[in-house]
Amino acid sequence: MWRRRGFAGSRRPAAYRPAAGRGGEPRILILGSLPGAESLRRQQYYAHPQNGFWRIMGALFGAGPVLGYPARLDRLMAAGVALWDVCAEAEREGSLDAAIRAPRANDLAGFLSLHGGVEVVGLNGGTAAKLFDRLVAPTLGDTLPASRAIRIARLPSTSPAHARMRLEEKVDRWREGLGAG
Repeated sequence: MWRRRGFAGSRRPAAYRPAAGRGGEPRILILGSLPGAESLRRQQYYAHPQNGFWRIMGALFGAGPVLGYPARLDRLMAAGVALWDVCAEAEREGSLDAAIRAPRANDLAGFLSLHGGVEVVGLNGGTAAKLFDRLVAPTLGDTLPASRAIRIARLPSTSPAHARMRLEEKVDRWREGLGAG
């Protein structure tokens, strides 16, 4: 999944397909920035054991880490939640979002056109929000009808690197941002 590019030691991780479609039309799309090394290795969204994402999904949608990965995805999709990343690929050493260089966006306008029921796009952390603003937002007006209102929710990062906020506070902010529960 990793491809060499550029200077010695640089890596260009590539994201994978969105987790959507099984169990109904999504109403919420949660976007990360780009999968980290552990997620790419395991081919699972938010696979790093210290990432709080699945604990938050457990609190909001019953899709917690006690379930196996396929069951977590099934729970999210049954609740109308899809997962993807802003970046299709980028240059990055390691897993830190701060190291992302030369990003290329996923076709989010195409995804939103295909999934007309999406009402909320949740951006997992500041880097996902900045990348969305820079790479995706400018393209949406050309693709989506002006009558379609999609709320963009900027959410606190679930990454272990964003440890300033307690998990309980993150759960509350995610609940409010996504309009869940």
